[in-house]
Amino acid sequence: MAPSGVLPLSSVLPAPAMPASRRLLFLLASTRPEGVVGNTETLARHAAAALPPPVQAQAEWLSLHGLQIPPFEDHRHGRATYPMPEGDAARLLQATLAADELVFVMPVYWYSLPATLKAYLDQWSAWLRVPGLDFKPRMAGRTLSLITTSGDRAKAQPAIDSVRLCAQFMGMRWRGALWGLGGVPGAVEQDRDALQAARTFLVEPAGDAA
Repeated sequence: MAPSGVLPLSSVLPAPAMPASRRLLFLLASTRPEGVVGNTETLARHAAAALPPPVQAQAEWLSLHGLQIPPFEDHRHGRATYPMPEGDAARLLQATLAADELVFVMPVYWYSLPATLKAYLDQWSAWLRVPGLDFKPRMAGRTLSLITTSGDRAKAQPAIDSVRLCAQFMGMRWRGALWGLGGVPGAVEQDRDALQAARTFLVEPAGDAA
């Protein structure tokens, strides 16, 4: 215990600074058409607005909806390897490996992940088996974050757990989930707790590996 009148070190030492060169990839998983911004993206934009300007400038926003991502074919019990991806899948791989932190911007659909995000994650199973790519070692230590909305926080938990377990498997840091009220248009703008949490969600240092 600290002597009387002396503050403990934890109260006087500054929190670790976030690196100025940090690069974030926001993956938008909504299936809304281009130009239609829903609750989840709105919440994500609030969170991103709190980042330092240099980090905002380096961030990439990529919508999964409309990308030509091939269905994953399971060859693990056959040839066991996969070729380097092409087309939109190659673009996703390049963006993924260029990021220090992945931010899944994901509304909850039927208590689970949207099909767009599931298709992207299925590509990880192939990328893990591309000779020479070393996808898992290269992803280890990076950060995975989730921003999501739904009508009920408790019913979003299975989807949140799915993403957390992906981070755990890959040896990634798990920042956690920023949840806000969704459902009807504009609902998250009335969720004061979510908007308050968004101010610090991406700014504070992430924890250790999931």
